[in-house]
Amino acid sequence: MDLRIYPQMFISHDAGWARLMQVHPSVAKVFLLYVVPMSLIPPAMLLFAADAYSERILGNISPSEAAWLAALFFVAELLMVPAMAAAIQCIGDVVNARPAYHDAFLFAAVVPTPLWLSALALFVPSLTVNALATVAALFGSASLIYEGAYRLFRLDDEGPLLLLSGSILAAGLVAWAGLMGLVFVGWGWIIA
Repeated sequence: MDLRIYPQMFISHDAGWARLMQVHPSVAKVFLLYVVPMSLIPPAMLLFAADAYSERILGNISPSEAAWLAALFFVAELLMVPAMAAAIQCIGDVVNARPAYHDAFLFAAVVPTPLWLSALALFVPSLTVNALATVAALFGSASLIYEGAYRLFRLDDEGPLLLLSGSILAAGLVAWAGLMGLVFVGWGWIIA
């Protein structure tokens, strides 16, 4: 993916999204060359934070516990993208605008990018900074959902577009909360 088009995707229905859909990379290529590397950022930052200042943010967690937690988080992230792509397809059925799985996967791969990048805030040992980065990332992902849904579902009417965007955002938030829940349950299981 050409990262120069990425900033345009936050503010335009067409500019970046049209270019991305035109390039039409395969699901395997997007998964291997985009989803996997981006999904590595949060676990890597978790390992960094556990090593650099674990007691400030993570409490007492050993390096091996942090490694297990990071691995669990990484696998969950990788599973979440294809699951969200399937959910996005189903959500489109609400307005009879079901996108191809390939397009839904591309959309599901791009939208969480701000969340993946927000993990870089772990370079700063502050819960406030990390919470603000997470909130900003959620707003960024919401913007990508709204702008990308127009292109993905090819809708001209604002009403159904808002309904679909809100539904995708809600499904994404549920998936993200589930991912966080899985990590916390895994964390409890690992340190027990």
